[in-house]
Amino acid sequence: MGTEDSRLDEAWIDEALSEIRALRPLGERVVFVSGNFNIVHPGHLRLLNFAADCGDLLVVGVNADDLGVPLLPQQLRLEGVRSIGVVDHAFILPTFPEPFIRRLRPHVVVKGKEHEDAFNREQEAVDSYGGKLLFCSGETRFSSLDLLHDELRNANRSSIVKPTDYPRRHGFSNDDLIPVVESFSSLRVLVIGDLIVDEYVSCDALGMSQEDPTLVVSPISYDRFVGGAGIVAAHARGLGAKVQFFSVVGQDATASYAADTLRGYDVDAVFLEDGSRPTTLKQRYRAGDKTLLRVSHLRQHDISAALANEVYNRLLPALDGVDLLIFADFNYGSLRNCPAPC
Repeated sequence: MGTEDSRLDEAWIDEALSEIRALRPLGERVVFVSGNFNIVHPGHLRLLNFAADCGDLLVVGVNADDLGVPLLPQQLRLEGVRSIGVVDHAFILPTFPEPFIRRLRPHVVVKGKEHEDAFNREQEAVDSYGGKLLFCSGETRFSSLDLLHDELRNANRSSIVKPTDYPRRHGFSNDDLIPVVESFSSLRVLVIGDLIVDEYVSCDALGMSQEDPTLVVSPISYDRFVGGAGIVAAHARGLGAKVQFFSVVGQDATASYAADTLRGYDVDAVFLEDGSRPTTLKQRYRAGDKTLLRVSHLRQHDISAALANEVYNRLLPALDGVDLLIFADFNYGSLRNCPAPC
């Protein structure tokens, strides 16, 4: 490497160190990981989750294009790493990690388990200031994540059987439905009912606990979806209608997620907060194609009379000009104890 290249690398490292120091409060333990990250897969997620648990600030160096064997340009690989929630700071690493480690002095450097029995140049760097080099079993495992995503997102359209007998019995064809669907864009729809958020936690099954007969798993990814009356409203908007959605929620992050998601669907969501209940959240922990555990965070009691009146008072003026009113009741309390006109 020439003198000019060395100066360029030093400047790059100085900039990265400056950004990290700005993020790092006094006393926080820094953990450092580096690699190509060509395609972020569950093995990477396991390694990064492990690394995040080893300290307070996770810093990731993404190898520059002239290091390693990159399949994707460095900026795309960097964007992929930055999108992972446990990563606090990621940057392009222009040189091999040892010089950077000596200057950053992280408390822990983490590498994949496959490097444990090999010669690791990082060891000398961390030994020079008393740091630690740890190895995580972050090998590639696609099965559980891919199966979950296939189930959630990739519908097998060949298994969908169209009800040909029903149109025939009622005297219409599929082509007759086209103008009906096109007319949905002129409708104003109001949906009221129980909001549900569904969360799927994809896990890697590690085995049985040695202390008791319990299955031990490690979460790989979390996928959340708006469900219940919320997805009814989203589907109505997807068909072209102008949609307003009323529901009762808790004062929590789940409600904020639902509000942001419905806003992205262009649904006008009106949430009335009830401090006596959480926003209904249903979690499913899965490994492979099996559901291991379901956890429901919910309360099923009736909303109070005062809140029911507030719902009614907010709902009544919204009904003006509505073409279709949809009640989506999942028996979680939003539609109970409602005033008679409701």
